[in-house]
Amino acid sequence: MSVEPGHEDPTCPEKYRGLGYHELNALLNLYDADGKIQFEADRQAARQYFLQHVNKNTVFFHDLEEKLKYLVDHQYYEAEVLEKYSFEFVKALSKQAYGYKFRFQTFLGAFKFYTSYTLKTFDGQRYLERFEDRVVMVSLYLADGNEALAQRLVAEIISGRFQPATPTFLNAGKKQRGELVSCFLVRFEDNMESIGRNINSALQLSKRGGGVAFALTNLRESGAPIKMIENQSSGVIPVMKLLEDSFSYANQLGARQGAGAVYLNAHHPDILNFLDTKRENADEKIRIKTLSLGVVIPDITFELAKKDQDMYLFSPYDVERIYGVPFADVNVSEKYHEMVNDSRIAKKKINAREFFQTLAEIQFESGYPYIMFEDTVNRANPIDGKIIMSNLCSEILQVSEPSVYNEDLTYAQVGKDISCNLGSMNIAMAMESQDFGASIEIAIRGLTAVSDMSNIDSVPSIRRGNEMSHAVGLGQMNLHGYLAKEHIHYGSTEGVDFTNMYFYAVTYHAIRASNLIAKERGESFVGFEKSAYASGTFFDKYVDGVWEPATPRVAELFERAGIALPTANDWRELREKVMADGMYNQNLQAVPPTGSISYINNSTSSIHPIASRIEIRKEGKLGRVYYPAPFMDNENLEYFQDAYEIGYEKIIDTYAAATQHVDQGLSLTLFFKDTATTRDINRAQIYAWRKGIKTMYYSRIRQLALEGTEVEGCVSCML
Repeated sequence: MSVEPGHEDPTCPEKYRGLGYHELNALLNLYDADGKIQFEADRQAARQYFLQHVNKNTVFFHDLEEKLKYLVDHQYYEAEVLEKYSFEFVKALSKQAYGYKFRFQTFLGAFKFYTSYTLKTFDGQRYLERFEDRVVMVSLYLADGNEALAQRLVAEIISGRFQPATPTFLNAGKKQRGELVSCFLVRFEDNMESIGRNINSALQLSKRGGGVAFALTNLRESGAPIKMIENQSSGVIPVMKLLEDSFSYANQLGARQGAGAVYLNAHHPDILNFLDTKRENADEKIRIKTLSLGVVIPDITFELAKKDQDMYLFSPYDVERIYGVPFADVNVSEKYHEMVNDSRIAKKKINAREFFQTLAEIQFESGYPYIMFEDTVNRANPIDGKIIMSNLCSEILQVSEPSVYNEDLTYAQVGKDISCNLGSMNIAMAMESQDFGASIEIAIRGLTAVSDMSNIDSVPSIRRGNEMSHAVGLGQMNLHGYLAKEHIHYGSTEGVDFTNMYFYAVTYHAIRASNLIAKERGESFVGFEKSAYASGTFFDKYVDGVWEPATPRVAELFERAGIALPTANDWRELREKVMADGMYNQNLQAVPPTGSISYINNSTSSIHPIASRIEIRKEGKLGRVYYPAPFMDNENLEYFQDAYEIGYEKIIDTYAAATQHVDQGLSLTLFFKDTATTRDINRAQIYAWRKGIKTMYYSRIRQLALEGTEVEGCVSCML
């Protein structure tokens, strides 16, 4: 991939001349003669990627008019999006975006954008968009004809302050596109009609490229009666197999396959078989390769483990028969002893400590299952009703309602299943915003637009859920990058203090924005009047508590940024406005594990610490690609400890500070050194539960490097 003679870039430092972009990027993983990381090599790699590859393979147009006409005529762009604006405005918006002089900060950022996001010719060989064009099209789509909003969105996205999530950024404005929504959550009921419908939903939603999670808690266990005849049901595993096949089939239809997850309550009789599907030595008959697993754990399970007692597992079939509601909607902690003593409910028991140990063993092997702490989630939930599951990445926490079906699979009653669209702020850039509150507001308005324009007709319960709730999930990323830039250690007193105050400020402005939209439209989400927002109790902790920086350094950061932290009075006024005019969005925040959008935005992932200073990604034909931690240079390396060094306590402390302000969940991955035992994983789970964490995503255990394979001078081997 070396550069052809005569094509060398004169601005390139002598030592990097003649190298191709892949070779330059690889130098990032080798120290230079002075023992320094070669950041400049990566910057040159990004530049050479354009000179050697992108520019040559981009379709040339004489002007914007010719380009848009071609893209609409050839079915690349949706004409309806452009028709809402005058050509002069579209031209001015494009000029605004290009005037910013955007540059990718890293090779991987540019590479990811051009391989995964930009519009390509149908044969996949040539590019039809630059980054600026994608930003303009996304903004035009989300603004839905509102010119002022389109301009504001361009400013927020191109500056890197706000980044729409992958489905939105990838699909908006393209004619041949998937959905703009990130996540779907669907519940199963204990009947064949629901199973049949939901297998179809898996196909439909996966085809559209979003992640889908299913709650299986209500399905009767293996050996349960069918029509009163004992030992008939085959339990949850065959349903998991059906779902797995549905997801893989979506790929046959040429679509970006969505990923799938299944959730089960810890007190479901099939729980151990459910976990066994992820064991490396699992029998092929039960092994589940492509679905993620999630377990819903109530408080009572911890209490029983603490006392070293057995935990009872209850038949969903009997529970629904006796309580008149599906098993998932029963509060297990509250009803536990009552159900234990009820002889009408079939049950079996396992040791609670052994259950947690099994959980840790499986996590050790596979990283799964994800965990949702059921009672913690519901205590914090401001919306009326019970949350029974989370999503694939464990950050969406919303209330669902069951569907009731007729025998011909039509709906006797359409339930409420959940969808949520995501986007993230880059914390480092948001702290530099001219108007922090306005940046949050534009992000909320952009996400709300996605919700308003997503009508998923193929799954009526999702469509109804979306129409009722207008739920959005504003996330945050680049916490570690920002803290390190300011010479603050991740997980330190100052680091946790900043996280607390930052999310405190975001929450205020997000609610304020949702209240403004409700007032403008004269509409709130369905069920607002029964929420903690309407009663005003949600605001008690902010009105009555003292919320200000605990350290001088954090006070100074907000002061320098010109961000006024809300006072008790501000909260009092906001409470009155919300109680008078309502809120448009049922849910506002959720912190996802930002993937490739972090690379194109030059951010560290979500609010996690970095996994390594130089991240290694395997990228298809190209082989290994290297990504440096944002804002890292050879002078501030000490602030870029990786997640394994930092340890789970500090990560959980950081997340706990943020969690108290976020109405949904935060996708929390825990990192363990290679010396970790299952006992350490259990300790981390207990620590997280005690700290009020709502959900946990992957457990990552650093594998011991094979001794003797280290390469001298290699950055990754030194980490």
